[in-house]
Parts: sequence; C-alpha cells; structure tokens
Amino acid sequence: MKTLMLGNEAAARGLYEAGCAFVSSYPGTPSTEITECVAKYQEVYAEWAPNEKVAMEAAFGASLAGKRSFCGMKHVGLNVAADPLFTISYTGVNAGMVIAVADDAGMHSSQNEQDSRHYAKAAKMPMLEPSDSAEALQFAKLAYDLSEQFDTAVLLKMCTRIAHSQSVVEPGERIVPPAKPYEKNGAKYIMMPGNAKRRHPVVEERTRALVQYAETSPLNRVEEGRDHAIGILTASTSYQYVKEALGDTYPVLKLGMTWPLPEQKIRDFAASVDRLVVVEELDGFLEEHCRNLGLAAEGKNLFSCIDELSQNLVAEKLGRAPDAGVKLPEEIPARPPVMCAGCPHRGLFYTLHKLNLTVLGDIGCYTLGAVAPLSAIDSTICMGASVSGLHGFNKASGGEMEGKTVAVIGDSTFMHSGVTGLINIAYNESNSTVIILDNSITGMTGHQQNPTTGYNLKGDPCTKIDLERLCRSVGINRVRVVDPYDLKQCEEAVKEELAVHEPSVIISRRPCALLKYVKHKAPLIAHSDKCVGCKSCMRIGCPAISVVDGKAVIDNTLCVGCGVCQQLCKFDALEAPQA
Repeated sequence: MKTLMLGNEAAARGLYEAGCAFVSSYPGTPSTEITECVAKYQEVYAEWAPNEKVAMEAAFGASLAGKRSFCGMKHVGLNVAADPLFTISYTGVNAGMVIAVADDAGMHSSQNEQDSRHYAKAAKMPMLEPSDSAEALQFAKLAYDLSEQFDTAVLLKMCTRIAHSQSVVEPGERIVPPAKPYEKNGAKYIMMPGNAKRRHPVVEERTRALVQYAETSPLNRVEEGRDHAIGILTASTSYQYVKEALGDTYPVLKLGMTWPLPEQKIRDFAASVDRLVVVEELDGFLEEHCRNLGLAAEGKNLFSCIDELSQNLVAEKLGRAPDAGVKLPEEIPARPPVMCAGCPHRGLFYTLHKLNLTVLGDIGCYTLGAVAPLSAIDSTICMGASVSGLHGFNKASGGEMEGKTVAVIGDSTFMHSGVTGLINIAYNESNSTVIILDNSITGMTGHQQNPTTGYNLKGDPCTKIDLERLCRSVGINRVRVVDPYDLKQCEEAVKEELAVHEPSVIISRRPCALLKYVKHKAPLIAHSDKCVGCKSCMRIGCPAISVVDGKAVIDNTLCVGCGVCQQLCKFDALEAPQA
C-alpha cells in the first residue's frame, strides 16, 4: 500500500526490505532518522556508536561476518570515518555494505558546506543519489545488490531536502538473503603494503566495470523535452527543482548514480541538444566530468557553488518565470536560534562570559553559547577540537593564557572525540581546564542516547560510562561536578580550577530541560512593583524573559523555574511561587 514517508524513513525501509541485519551509526543532522527508523524493525540489530569511524568499522566487521550491514552519518561525519572508508574500498566486502552520508547544503545545522561526491571519487567507491523518498527506498535496496555484485561498499548520498521531505513510496516485503560464509582471505582483507599493492588494480578494474554499468543502468535516465535548445544534466534535489520550474520544456539526463559517471551516455545526450547545462548544488562535480569528456558544459557560471538551489533560481537562470505563488511576497524575518528556556548550559556560559575568559567551543547545542547576549565562545571547529585546541592554545601562550582559557564540550561529543584530546592534555602535561557540559543526552540531533546515558539506541538499559572515573583514569587528578543552575558554585569552581597549575576537569551536570522525564518547577513570578528595569535578568538570554513597558515579564508557557535569572536580580523582583 502506498504511503507518505520522509526520505530518511524510506531509506530505512529500503535497508529493512533488503535484509540488512546490522546497523551502526552516529547521529548527525540530516542523517539521524535513517538509523532511528531502521531501529524500529526488531529483525535488525541497530546501535549508536561513539563516533562515525567506529560505526563504519563495526559495519565492515558485520559484513565480513556475512551479514548485510549499514552505517549512516552526516557529511562532516564522513571526515571522521575517512580512514576506514578508503581502505574498505581496497578490501571490498563479504556481505553487502551500505554507507549513507547526508550533505547539508545551506548549512542548516552544520559548520561547513561539504560535497561528499568528492569522497566517492577519491575513495573509488560507487555512489547512489536519490531524488525523492521512493528512490531512497529503491536505491537503498539496490545498493546491496551492487555491493555484492561488484565487491564494494556503496555510498548512498542524501541531502537535507531529500532526507527531510515526504513523498509517496510503496513498501515491499523483507527478503533476507542467505548469510555469506566467512572464509579467511588475508590477501583480500589484510591491508599491509604487499597485499594492498595487489588490491589497487582490482579497485581500478572494478571502477571500469562500474562505468559500463552506469552507461546502461536505469539509475541514469533521459527524460525527453519539447525544446532541444537546452539539455539539462542533474541529480538529487536539483532534479526536483528543474522539474518544478521547467516541467518537460527541456530534455533532462537525470543521474541516480553520481559516481562513477557514464561517459558515452553523457556524450550522446550532449550531442542531442544545442546547449548542455549542469544543474547541481555546491561544487561543479558533474560539470567537471563533462569538461573532462571534452564537452562544452555550463553550470557554475549560472549557479553558485554556495548555498542551496531553488526552483525559482533555476527558472530565473534558464529563462522561464516561476509559477504564481511560488515566490514569497516579502522577506521572512530572521529567527536566530537560541538556547531553550531552562537550558542547563546557560548558567555556565553566563559565568564564563562574566569572568571574561577565552572559551574554545565544540559541536552541539552549546555552540549557541556564542550568540549574544552570552557571547561566551571564541572558536568552534569540529567534534572534539575544543579539548585538543585548548592544549595547543595554552602551550603556545607560554603560560600567559593558562588561567584565562577553558574548553567546553558536551558529554556525547566528549565520548565521540574529546577523550583523546584529554589524554593528550594529561600525557603532555598542559595546565588546561576542560568543562564537560553533561546534559545526559545527545541534544542537538534530537535526544539520542550515548555511552554516558545508560541506555542504548532501542532504549534498553546498558553499560553507562562514568565520566568522573574515565577522566581520572586517563590521568586527570582534579575532577569536580557542578550544577549549572547554581551560578555561585559555577563561578567558584571555574576560578579555583584555573588557579591551580595542573590539568583539571569540571563536569557541569544537569539533564536537558526538554527531556520528557525531567520534572520542572513552577514558572517564576515577576513583580512589576519591585522591578526597576535594570535588565540584569536579560543578560542570560532566556526566551522566557522579556521586558514590556520597562518591566520584566515571565512567559509562563516557557519558564521551567530554573531560578538562574532570579540569582541575577538584586531587587527580588523575580520570585518562585509559594508551595
């Protein structure tokens, strides 16, 4: 029966129908829901791994054991997993292995715009790129067949608009292929130089075979148009923009396999039109391929390599006005993200700002500590970089900045890649203070479990990593826990740890205010007769507080009674209700 599904949900359904048995991923928007959805199928073992590298290696191990496997991540997560990715290309697989990577053109929740198609080319690994939910399901299933046919892992490239848009799919039945027996084969799987040298020619021959497959595969299809003045080469969400803006005006070569790319098929298509235009987001990846074939292709002269495309932009550049109602009549006001009311990170960031410290930040909801009025973060690079960067910053400063600089990192991010930086601090003895913002969940991507929460992906109780003991075990002697709702306690702890001349860790611990099991206090009461309009309460940037007619006002629908603002008011204008 046909139904609506998100692209990620449909991809998960494709994994299920293909008989995938093992899933290991690390959450990252816009890829997260693939793993969350496939975990709902009891026939599939699914887990959150500490990071993407571990997830990919675990998925390879499952493939080696003879079961179809999967790992998923966002584009920057593929950077973390690049080491096994390139070598798995050499070893090939036993049972089918699929790797989903979700790009985020427009940087809706990412620190860069990265085009993952380059990874497919560099790793010499096939990549499929669906343009809607139906194809997400179909391509996920097909990826396993290609994986086993060509002895390679297969990349399934999603993007924000495909991952998080709904379209019609028709689910099928789950078919589990027989497990492939594991047979020892050191020449194939032990990538020491002697074996790797012999595997590289195998990879090149496989690529040639995949190019021939791409020439005739229904994944790459030509859709006829009325006017051959222009021919459009496109894929993924750009294909949808082309069809919405232009309909069947021009012929389209729609690519579902974006690496390796066909050669003769593209030449033939180009010969059938007067002008070849490549419509693609981010880099001119397809356009470069056309130019390498000696074709006069246009693309990035019309469409930027920055930000997302749209049907309006396609229509504007290719000569047809967008349909009425497509373009909004006026600009939408900006709505910058802010920490939620009651966010446990707010009090800690207020303290760091108050003390005028240099703060090396990390990836997570706490990155919002950089936003005014808190303005408490000086840098954000990638997962775990705050801890490693702090060590380098303090060493390079020759001691001058040691008592004025800290790193902040979330509990999930610390387990992802922060602990190795802390080991570096202990091992190389830098006088550095690391603050772990432990909100007991992976917050930014939608409340996924992690090794510190005590629950696995399916919500079952599991081993819980003790952060205090972990920090001490790697060589940090000074480890203390504070409540970020207690501003005095936070300030004292930060001052004391910065004053000592040895590495230290402060764990700022309070669960995310949005977790369902967290019980909130009653909203505070704002007494207008006591409020003098000093706006001290506004310095924490809480969305539950506003100033109306010069007086503080509390939004009862948002306030969770955390009391942080109450500690800033010298006039007792903010008060907890009497029990």
